Order: sequence, then structure tokens, then C-alpha cells
Amino acid sequence: MTTRHTNLKAMRPELESGIISENMSSDERFQNETLRPIIKLQEDLFIVVVKNYIAKHKNVFYGLSLPKKIAYVENAIQRDMKFRNSVKGMIIGQFTVDEYLRYIENSSALNKRMMNITKEQLINNIQLFDLPLAEVV
Repeated sequence: MTTRHTNLKAMRPELESGIISENMSSDERFQNETLRPIIKLQEDLFIVVVKNYIAKHKNVFYGLSLPKKIAYVENAIQRDMKFRNSVKGMIIGQFTVDEYLRYIENSSALNKRMMNITKEQLINNIQLFDLPLAEVV
């Protein structure tokens, strides 16, 4: 019988950039072992979520220049607490119980790391937000 823990770990992509070393902090280790793979796994979902966010905010995004589009995404992640908490929930929901127990020990610092990685990912995929919602799936 497989467990939730086993299934969650099996779904995550393995990332070459998530180098683990003996002398890294526990937060950095958690970032590379847990956060980065989960955020990569959720990448397609995050793109659709942002497209929905844009639509709910009257498609203002589409009339912006590239620098302003980047600022729009940064603002959504950093200042819109409802949106931010929704994204956090999509990530935390992919934690194993052990990972969650590690997360709650230093959630404030890990939340910053989580949101920064997500923001980077969204900005790197910003061109995808101009596609119709149905094309992402």
C-alpha cells in the first residue's frame, strides 16, 4: 500500500539546480529539497491561476508594457494577501506531514523563500499569460 508521503514525493520533478551540501542552512536545504520541486510541479497550475487573476482584475495586465507586467505579477504575489495565501496553500498542500512540521518551525522565513521562487517562476513565464486560458491546459 502506498502512502500519501510516497505519492507526493514520487510526483515531484528532480531538479539539478537544487544542490544539497553539508554546510547549507536548514532553510536553504528545505528550499532546495522541498519548495523548488513543488513549485516546479505546480508551474502549469500557477500559470492558469495568474491568468484567472488577470481576468478577475479586468484584464488590465494585457495593456501594460513588459516592465509593468512584471511589476503587476510582483505586486500580486507580494501585496495581494488573498492571492498570496491562495498560492501558499497550493504549495503547502503538497507538503508531506514531516515537511509541514519542518515548515512550521520557521514559516515566516520559508514563506519569503516560497514567494520569491514563485515570483521568479511566474516572471520567467510571463509570455504565457498572453495566451488564451484554454491553450495552457
